[in-house]
Amino acid sequence: MKIHISVVIPAHNEEKYIKRCIDSVKAADSVFPGNTEIIVVCNRCTDATESIARENGAVTVINEDRCIAKVRNAGIAVAKGKIIVTIDADNRMTKNTLREIYALLKSGKYIGGGAPIRFERYSFPLWCNDILCRVSFRITGLYCGIFWAEKKTFEAVGGFVDRKAMEDVATAKLLRKYGRKQGRKYTTLRRNYLINSTRKYDDLGDWLYLKLMIKNTGSILRAAVGDKTGIEKMLDELFYDYND
Repeated sequence: MKIHISVVIPAHNEEKYIKRCIDSVKAADSVFPGNTEIIVVCNRCTDATESIARENGAVTVINEDRCIAKVRNAGIAVAKGKIIVTIDADNRMTKNTLREIYALLKSGKYIGGGAPIRFERYSFPLWCNDILCRVSFRITGLYCGIFWAEKKTFEAVGGFVDRKAMEDVATAKLLRKYGRKQGRKYTTLRRNYLINSTRKYDDLGDWLYLKLMIKNTGSILRAAVGDKTGIEKMLDELFYDYND
């Protein structure tokens, strides 16, 4: 069977969320005329993420890197689809996402792109976060959230940029630069969006990122002059060790 789209889902101990993510991909696949494979990259998992993924029809890959870029790239490496779509395990896609991605790439006008982000619930601080994301995306054009491009395009740019954080922005810049050389644009979905999980806000408060910036002001300033020790510790706590 020919695979048209491979959806790559990085997952570190995501037994609570992986099924709903997979279900959202299946719902999108149900209205997409082509064939879709789902690849869950189980990163340092010690829970039931892998078994749940398999039970729900996903291909699983084991990866031990403490770098989200490498985790995504591990999934891309084994993907059989011509088109790659990435989404994090605690997030969901809307129903016509795959149809829209396929149509945009088939038009020949676009090298790839991202997706608008909408939180699964809202409060005043989350609205502030939402507006900040919308403004920054509009100004820079570096849409993230759900990444999508042909597999050969990801291979041409070397995959996701090998960084522990902000790899999404760096990768978007690479894709946009490569697209310009090909006479194609880096863009975003118009009719579909990423449903962004609020589980960290639920656990740590809706002002989470503002509090982190204030708490880690010293680490941020030291990172600006080359000492990234404090920032690395913060990233580990917030992302790589979050579900331990």
